[in-house]
Amino acid sequence: MEPAECAAAGKTRRRRRAVVVAVSVSVSVLVLLCVGVAAAVRLRNAATFRDTFIARCEDFEGEDCEKIWGVFEEAYVGRDPCDVPVEAYGPLFAAVPFAAQCNRMMFWSKTKDVVHDFSKKRDCYVTMEDTLLGSVLDHKTWCGKEGSSETFTSGCPGWSQCPNNTVRSFWGRASAAFAEAACGDAVVMLNGTVAAPFRATSVFASIEVPRFRSPRVRSLKVILVTQKNAGTNCEDESLRDLQKELGEGITYDCQEVSEYVREDVSTCPVCGDPVSPPCLCLCLCLCRAQVTDCSSHPEKPCGACW
Repeated sequence: MEPAECAAAGKTRRRRRAVVVAVSVSVSVLVLLCVGVAAAVRLRNAATFRDTFIARCEDFEGEDCEKIWGVFEEAYVGRDPCDVPVEAYGPLFAAVPFAAQCNRMMFWSKTKDVVHDFSKKRDCYVTMEDTLLGSVLDHKTWCGKEGSSETFTSGCPGWSQCPNNTVRSFWGRASAAFAEAACGDAVVMLNGTVAAPFRATSVFASIEVPRFRSPRVRSLKVILVTQKNAGTNCEDESLRDLQKELGEGITYDCQEVSEYVREDVSTCPVCGDPVSPPCLCLCLCLCRAQVTDCSSHPEKPCGACW
């Protein structure tokens, strides 16, 4: 190879090395930026989660929300998010126990939106999500990770991914504590549009019902939300199973409330009138007019809503 050719080849190699170095530096910078942004987003989400927790907690007067947050974090921070047993939340529920509200405690299974729509309109019943801990953590996802002191709101296991995951264990412990606090006459709203309103695998069946104890709990009333001319009724076999599961001394009653819809809420028909399509707006508890009237007259007993 001639000297000139050698010089040209050397320059080419040097340019290639310079390009490789430049690309490597650029990639490294991008990786660092991505890591930095991800860390910043994670910290911001964790801060937002904490801020929301504290803000919702402060809606309940007389509570030391910073202390409650600290006890809450101790249950899961630094732990494998799939290895947080229900017992881990024991100190939290000891610090913030459910107050017994006899004759006012309402349970639900696959009727969450309907139940909370009603409980917002009338101060008749209390659901778990109306309590301090239920309120601050409703619709929230959180977890910790081994070796970390942070709270994470993403990358956490889903509800069914592992039985002892952070969120599932919390709600399992919360459901048990709420049921243990039940007294007097309890109410549960069940979904009559599914094949089995009372499912053995549901939280209500597996955790809450076994904790109803007589004479503390006198009765359980089932409000079965059905669709007009469709769905199950109070004679459903699964509801007979529910009766058998109740402890001796607890009386049982079931009442069906129909659910039908119509395009214009203002023209919801009189209860019992036929409903023609299109069906788009929700009318509950026999008809929306009855619920609206019930909500507007707090002096009326809650039972009048169904």
